[in-house]
Amino acid sequence: MTIAIDGPAASGKSTVGEALAERLNYLYLDTGVMYRAVTWAALERDISTEDEEATKRLAEQIRIEINEATEDDGRQYTVLVDGVDVTWAIRTPAVDAHVSTVSAHPGVRQALVPKQRRVALEEPVVMVGRDIGTVVLPDADLKIYLDASVEERARRRWQELQDRGKGEVVYQDVLESMRRRDRIDTNRDASPLRPAEDAVIIDTTDLSEKEVVEESERLVAEQDCR
Repeated sequence: MTIAIDGPAASGKSTVGEALAERLNYLYLDTGVMYRAVTWAALERDISTEDEEATKRLAEQIRIEINEATEDDGRQYTVLVDGVDVTWAIRTPAVDAHVSTVSAHPGVRQALVPKQRRVALEEPVVMVGRDIGTVVLPDADLKIYLDASVEERARRRWQELQDRGKGEVVYQDVLESMRRRDRIDTNRDASPLRPAEDAVIIDTTDLSEKEVVEESERLVAEQDCR
């Protein structure tokens, strides 16, 4: 009843996870938006993202809500922080530059992981992130790890920004930011990014969204997660 999808930034987790959840009629939860929400709140309040204790307290104090999309502007869902719509605010280059630092703090993860686990206890879920199969839901019925070359992932993120009117963003800057995030995510002490031992790894570099979703559905059928 639980499907975990992990992988690095822009590997296709959110897109595939949402599409798979819709086809299965499961709840979809992108845990990454929680860490982005904390990062956004820290930047808004001039809290250093390097300060683990301060960001931990912030993660414990703010109210993060992930609801169905309330605007027809391309969003997958609506994210609220203490009632404020931050759906697109958490997707800015500024948040991109700091979210891996915030999510590497053990205290922040300790504050958010219990909230994520509670969701999985309530109903069938497709949960995506960077440590779902290894830490949040180690007993998930199916674990998928999506990957792609860093160049392709940077191209996808750059294209996303172009589509949202952020034409001033330079691809090379996005690529360097992506490489930095990969280094932080894979080398952090708390819940480093890695495939679970029993995860199925799918390289999405040369695959379309439809092909990845169909392969994921095939894996679901094999595991009888329905």
